[in-house]
Amino acid sequence: MHTPLRILFIEDHADLAANLADYFDARGHLADVAMDGVTGLHLALVNPYDILVLDLMLPGMDGITLCRKLRQEGRGTMPVIMLTARTTLDDKVAGFASGADDYLVKPFELKELELRILALTKRASGRLTRRILQVEDLEFDLDTLRAHRGERMLELPTIPLKILELLMLRSPGVVARRDIEQAIWGDSPPDSDALRVHMHTLRTAIDAPKTGASPLLHTLRGIGYRLAKP
Repeated sequence: MHTPLRILFIEDHADLAANLADYFDARGHLADVAMDGVTGLHLALVNPYDILVLDLMLPGMDGITLCRKLRQEGRGTMPVIMLTARTTLDDKVAGFASGADDYLVKPFELKELELRILALTKRASGRLTRRILQVEDLEFDLDTLRAHRGERMLELPTIPLKILELLMLRSPGVVARRDIEQAIWGDSPPDSDALRVHMHTLRTAIDAPKTGASPLLHTLRGIGYRLAKP
C-alpha cells in the first residue's frame, strides 16, 4: 500500500480533470483540480502538495510560464509532470528547461501516469538517487535534463545540452572537436561553423558575463574544449 499523496492537477479539459481526480481519489490519494494556470499557480504556492501535474496549454497562464514561476518562487523540490498533446523534441526541452521533472504526451494511460507519479515522489523524498553531474557550481541533472549554474537555471537547446553532458563527463579533461562532432552528428557532421555556433550558445549560458561568475568553458584553439575551473 502506497503512502497517500496530495496531488494538484492543473487541467482545463473538464472530463480529463474529473477522470484524473476520480482515479487517484479511488486509490486513496488527495486530488485537487485547477482549471486555469493562474488558479493552479496560487494553489501550488499556498498548499503543501507532493506533486504537481499540469497541462502545457492552459487559459490564463500556460504550463511553461507556470512551472518557471513556481521554481522562481522557491518551490524547487516539488516534482512536476507536464501533460501535453505536443510531441516535438523542442517542446520537451522547453518543458524541462522551465523546471518540469517529467513529460507525458496525450493520450496516455492513467496507470502510466500513476507509475510516474510514484517514481517521482519517491525520488523527491530521497529514496532514489538522482544522476547529477557537477563541475564547480555547475550542475546537470541527467534524469530531468535541467542544468543550473549556482541558483541560475540554464535554458539550453538539445544539441548544447548534449555537448554539456559530454564535457561534464570528461571534465577536467579536454574533449577534441572531432570527438564532440562524432558524439552529436556521427559520421555526417555539418559545416565547421555549426559546432562553433552551439559552443557559443553553451558558453553564453554557462559563463554569462553579467553574472560575474568565473568562466568554466575554455577553448583550446585547434584542439577542442575543456569544462573546468579557471
